[in-house]
Amino acid sequence: MIVDFIRGHRDHREDGGLRWGVEPICAVLSQHGLPIAPSTYYEHVAKQPTDRDRRDAGLINQIRRVHADNYGVYGARTVWLTLNREGIPVARCTVERSMRQEGLAGAVRGKVKRTTIPDPTAERARDLVRRDFAPGVPDRLWVADITYVSTWSGWVYVAFVTDAYARRIIGWRCGPSMSTQLVLDALEQAVWTRHRQGRSLDSVVAHTDRGSQYVSIRYTDRLAQAGIAASVGAVGDSFDNALAETINGLYKTELIRPRGPWRTLDLVEIATAEWVDWFNHRRLYEYCGDIPPAEAEDHYYAQQAAQPTAELSHQ
Repeated sequence: MIVDFIRGHRDHREDGGLRWGVEPICAVLSQHGLPIAPSTYYEHVAKQPTDRDRRDAGLINQIRRVHADNYGVYGARTVWLTLNREGIPVARCTVERSMRQEGLAGAVRGKVKRTTIPDPTAERARDLVRRDFAPGVPDRLWVADITYVSTWSGWVYVAFVTDAYARRIIGWRCGPSMSTQLVLDALEQAVWTRHRQGRSLDSVVAHTDRGSQYVSIRYTDRLAQAGIAASVGAVGDSFDNALAETINGLYKTELIRPRGPWRTLDLVEIATAEWVDWFNHRRLYEYCGDIPPAEAEDHYYAQQAAQPTAELSHQ
């Protein structure tokens, strides 16, 4: 603001006088196309802050905190939802205005590049998903894919396994190459995660693209051992595995691009672990009803547990 500029340039000298007078500064500004009268400056300085001014000053600190605590990816809508979840009542328009004034904005996704390379000679499973990535229950559809990170020490590849019900990441692994072992390790973590939670895998369909790692004998055999049905995209374009590519895109937009450049695989791995934990347990996901994926799953199982009680009460 012009008033702030004037205030900053009328510094006091050691003898108590003013380095520059308000009137000369206003005259110079007016000559350069920024007309302001000295009386306007004095009127603004003398004005007492309103209740709204004081409230906005405190709110801006909360907005900055929420934005910074969530990787700087939240736009006004999600900041507003987070503040209200924390018991800080505020109007969405107020958050939008404050974020504009502070120059804060949400992350914008870029284009997603294809990583896995199809193997036209390999046998592959049928497409059991048909681009329907909205199952009504957890552990009906898992999607998997690989993305990549450029580091000073070379490429790092990251494999994710995501449960489509609430978009929760249940397995992931970082490695120096796009190997079958990389995707197997991510799958093993997904299987371990669900077994630890006491979940059955009998109805799971694991969907991937036609990358050679995912149609390898080792990968398909491990799926069979776990009782998981394999599914591979039929056409081979981005829409066949759209949900997995969405997760890759969020990962690159929310973590990799804004926090680069990256030096080593180890640094990428540590940061990925932190991001996955945040994504699953604290990130508000619009698809889940603006709650974190893990919370959405907990709500589903709580509702299932409550149904027998409700049915007994009506008998």
